[in-house]
Amino acid sequence: MRTRGFTLIEMLVVLALLGVLASAARPLLELSVQRSREHELRQALRTLREAIDAYKRAAESGSVVQSPEDSGYPPKLEVLVDGVADARSPNGRKLYFLRRLPRDPFAPVDQPAAETWGLRAYDSPPDEPHAGRDVFDVFSHSEKRALDGSKVKDW
Repeated sequence: MRTRGFTLIEMLVVLALLGVLASAARPLLELSVQRSREHELRQALRTLREAIDAYKRAAESGSVVQSPEDSGYPPKLEVLVDGVADARSPNGRKLYFLRRLPRDPFAPVDQPAAETWGLRAYDSPPDEPHAGRDVFDVFSHSEKRALDGSKVKDW
């Protein structure tokens, strides 16, 4: 009487087929991870830029105290989370522009969120951004190319 089961050859064929399927799925997984990181970067840039613009509007409306030589943009990213004293509030209320500072998803995970971004000062040209007295814009330091072929640092 013969027992029922799989032979060694049948098991090897099944494992080989599973290996082929797994190797075919890997590029799709990498594509999905890349797409997810790009979406996260777009969302973080949008959030930061909206907060920077909100700070600028508050400075222009007189809610943020500034000197005549200030541009009206925040001096550093952390100010958006830490808040600034509302100049129009009689009881010293603070204005907050972000709950937390988003990270650049392409940056190393061991860096603090504020250090993951490249900073552009108000007085720096768009083709050669550099940090300065204020934060006019942010960008990614990553040299990677996006799925559409553009560099993510140019977003």
